[in-house]
Amino acid sequence: METRKPDLVVISDVHLGSYGCHTNELIAYLKSIQPRVLILNGDVVDIWQFRKSYWPDSHMKVLKCLMSMLTHGTSIYYLTGNHDEMLRKYSPFRLGNFHLVDKLVLEIDGKKAWIFHGDVFDVTMKYSKWVAKLGGKGYNLLIRLNKLINYVSIRAGKGRISISRRIKNSVKTAVKYISNFEQTATDLAIENGYSYVICGHIHRPNIEEFRNERGSVIYLNSGDWVENLTALEYSEKSWTLYRHIADDAENEVVTDRLAQNGNGASKMRHSDHKGHSNPKNGFREFDSLLKHAVTIHEIMEEQEKHELRR
Repeated sequence: METRKPDLVVISDVHLGSYGCHTNELIAYLKSIQPRVLILNGDVVDIWQFRKSYWPDSHMKVLKCLMSMLTHGTSIYYLTGNHDEMLRKYSPFRLGNFHLVDKLVLEIDGKKAWIFHGDVFDVTMKYSKWVAKLGGKGYNLLIRLNKLINYVSIRAGKGRISISRRIKNSVKTAVKYISNFEQTATDLAIENGYSYVICGHIHRPNIEEFRNERGSVIYLNSGDWVENLTALEYSEKSWTLYRHIADDAENEVVTDRLAQNGNGASKMRHSDHKGHSNPKNGFREFDSLLKHAVTIHEIMEEQEKHELRR
């Protein structure tokens, strides 16, 4: 496969060290690109969930891929997030073409981009950090349950189901939180004269133009590598949102893109993929899938133990 060379790539919310991280898909993506600049926009290592008993080889391979990029000339900016906030006591730090910072302003083809993780807008992070950490543990448990369900669902020909995404899209408070997050980020970016504002944190990939009475700005969110498997790419003066889709049942990988159109909104460009079903009726099978969860959990536990022994 030919290596692509975008000018700039933004990845966030990888959550290395957690059960939900899709490391194999991320490794496949990293090996397919050689960007001039790579921005790791927070929560790359999940220090909140980190345990010595769980650090598979595939998680180490992600770090090796990043090291390989550094040796081949890619400048890497690691921006700290809330799950890796312990690194903030060491920032700013620079070693060669590796930079550790909390936020970043870049000039991209004459336009200023304001880049940060986004937890600064999270009220629970400011006033009730223990609530945020408790929610993080609950989210991690939900992701593990989701893996069990997908293990059965894919083999039953029903496709993937993202429980957490459906919950966030259906619960009014979650929808309102995301809307407020995006509105706050874009209002501040417009006020400070930025052309782009680039975030992560909320696990909701997006490219969209926001306007108010003072002006407009392009809002970009790189999504995550737990649910959405997305990254932002900038090449030939255009932003695209790369989506990596893996079908575990057939070991096939396909890609979609959300390409920015003229007015700054985003549109989907579908790739050809046969046999990848759309799980519209996923929740109808939810009860029956849960009946298999105990058995599948035992299988996956054995797989994890085997991976750790390797």
